[in-house]
Amino acid sequence: MNEMESYKSFWHGRCVLVTGASGFIGSWLVKKLVELETLVIALVREINPFSLFKRWRLDERTMLVIGDVRDGDLLERIITSYDVSICFHLAAQSLVGAAKTTPLVAFDVNVRGTWTLLEACRKARCVDGIVVASSDKAYGEQETLPYTEDMPLRPTFPYETSKACADLISQCFAMTYEMPISIIRCSNVYGGGDLNFSRIIPGTVKAALHGQRPVIRSDGTPVRDYIYIEDVVSAYISLAQTTCTERLCGEAFNIGLGNPISVLELTKLILELCGVSELEPIIEGVGKPIKEIRCQYVSVEKAKRILGWCPKHDLRNGLLKTIDWYRSFFGIQRGTETWV
Repeated sequence: MNEMESYKSFWHGRCVLVTGASGFIGSWLVKKLVELETLVIALVREINPFSLFKRWRLDERTMLVIGDVRDGDLLERIITSYDVSICFHLAAQSLVGAAKTTPLVAFDVNVRGTWTLLEACRKARCVDGIVVASSDKAYGEQETLPYTEDMPLRPTFPYETSKACADLISQCFAMTYEMPISIIRCSNVYGGGDLNFSRIIPGTVKAALHGQRPVIRSDGTPVRDYIYIEDVVSAYISLAQTTCTERLCGEAFNIGLGNPISVLELTKLILELCGVSELEPIIEGVGKPIKEIRCQYVSVEKAKRILGWCPKHDLRNGLLKTIDWYRSFFGIQRGTETWV
């Protein structure tokens, strides 16, 4: 039995709720779940007409619910009415910059949204597994790297603090009420379909494909770990399945490549892969204080050991697939910067 057949034997016919279903990660995850023949209830606040969710017609292939993850009555009705078996909680304010600008929105959505969903699941008593999206940012500054799951969460800035709170609340519900909840802490996720061009990878790819110099807002020295979207989706699926079958309770798992790279090095690699290595990045943050974590990357040994998960894309291959997606999206011919 191959991997897809193994997955289908578990997922076929299950009713699955995905919050934040129309987001970047949510869209890729829902697409995979539909392929696995699950009944997906997609909770979304709104649908961007340019999003993958719309491009892949996932609004027609799922049971679409327009609503807010902070609406407890709505969540309880969905879960109990459709006997939801598994929940993926991805709904969040996911942009670091936006969270810094409007912290109360980030705290309200990311924290209240999490406890509202978990309370609805607790009351329903029909859910076999819950996966909550946290982040490697929740670890904050640590003296030792890579991050491992047994490290205390030490956030500082609004986004990472909101994710750490959601993470701890999930652990609380799991341990207090013996609920099958697992937490996924991904490093920086990238891939085709991310339309938030303020992020380093889509922003740099967009600039490079149009023959423009990319902008680095920091001084280029911060170090991060990047993980391709298809590997992330595989991790979500594996974690949910293991959470149900092994009855995991409050376990957290790091998901990343384990291959840290500086922002400047990453930018130059993207320019090279786009065939415009002669373009020089504009580095805006030189000489300015860095108001972010200097270095972040994770150990994925626990995920490999317990989930049997391993990334299939190295950074170069993942970036090549990503660049090809944006070439198609912008209608740009391979090897040129001219519009088709």
